[in-house]
This record gives sequence, C-alpha cells and structure tokens, in this order.
Amino acid sequence: MAKKLLIWGASGHALVVIDIINLLGEYEIVGFLDNVNLERHGTNFCGSLIIGGQEQLDFYREKGVEHIIFGFGNCQARLKLSKLVRSKGFSLATAIHPKATLASDVSVAPGTVVAAGAVINSEAKIGENVIINTCASVDHECVLEDGVHICPGVHLGGQVTVGRATWVGIGTTVIDKARIGAGSLIGAGAVVVNDIPDGVVAYGVPAKVIRRIADNG
Repeated sequence: MAKKLLIWGASGHALVVIDIINLLGEYEIVGFLDNVNLERHGTNFCGSLIIGGQEQLDFYREKGVEHIIFGFGNCQARLKLSKLVRSKGFSLATAIHPKATLASDVSVAPGTVVAAGAVINSEAKIGENVIINTCASVDHECVLEDGVHICPGVHLGGQVTVGRATWVGIGTTVIDKARIGAGSLIGAGAVVVNDIPDGVVAYGVPAKVIRRIADNG
C-alpha cells in the first residue's frame, strides 16, 4: 500500500517532484500546501487539491499522513520548514528520478530531490533537502550540504564542496576541489575556478564575487 504524502509547494518545481513521485509509485499524493498564494487554496493542481497552508499540518498528521516533501526551490525556506514539519511528527520523503544515475556508494539524506538525467558519482555525499536538478552532474567525492540547490545543467568537478543553502545557477561549471560557501548564490553560466566565500553573490567567467548578501540566514 502506498504511503500518504503531502507536497509543500504548487509551482513549477512541484511539477518535477510530482512526476518523480508518480514514477516511483511509493507514495500517494493526498494534497498540496501553499503558504504564499492563499487565493489558490481549495483549487486543483495536478489532480490533487491545494488544501491550504501550514495550518493544515496537524489535521493531516492526525489523519495518518506521515510524509512530506518540498516542491519549491527557496533554499533557506526548505530548511526552515523542515524543522517545522518534523516538530509536527512528519518524515521527509526523498525523490530520486528512475532515470537519474547514482553510484552505489552515494549517500542521499532525507528530503532530497534528484531530477531526470542527473549523474552523481562515487563517494558523493548529498545532504538533506538538496535539489539536484535536470541533467546536472556531481562528480566523485563532492559534498553538498543541507538545502543546496544545484540547477539544471550544472557540472561539479570532483571533490567540490557546496555549503548549506547555496544556490548554484543553471549551467554553472565548478572545477575540481573548489569550495563554495554557505548561503551564497552563483549566477547562471558561471565558471567557478576559485573558492567562493559564504554569503555572497558571484557570477561571470571566471566567477567573481559581486556583492555580499545582506542576510545570510
């Protein structure tokens, strides 16, 4: 019997998550949560109802729903809300597309989404609530800390570290052994050839720090 699942988020990234969940067949989607677009409460999204916001958590937990996954990209919000849902007794579901390729010794923590075409190579360590998006590659011995978002078409060389809640923009390339700090944002198409500190915006070829982020969470 499929386990019952709530998806928090009802936007474009949620469509990717829904497709993976449906392909895996492990969960039954019972509804969607949306704290942002209140006018959508009670409307249909991909065959299920947007049931409301976080005020629905206690009700659905009492109904026996035990699992939840996030269907939005905001890194800090995923980490913050994961603490909330766990305090309510939920477990984080993990969604790995059947057409993603993972080495046998890759570790993937709860809440992570790995999209179609992604490749994760040997001894990589993937934290909680990470997104590894469409056709991204994560090479050997990389470490992706909790809440990281690796956008479509990103390529990480071997032994790269990406810090907590950092966003790596679409099409970025990162050389071997580089470290990207926590809470940073790497702009689309960047080529990272040096370490990037915590809490900054960086982009360009080669990537350069453009400014600090005022609140690094």
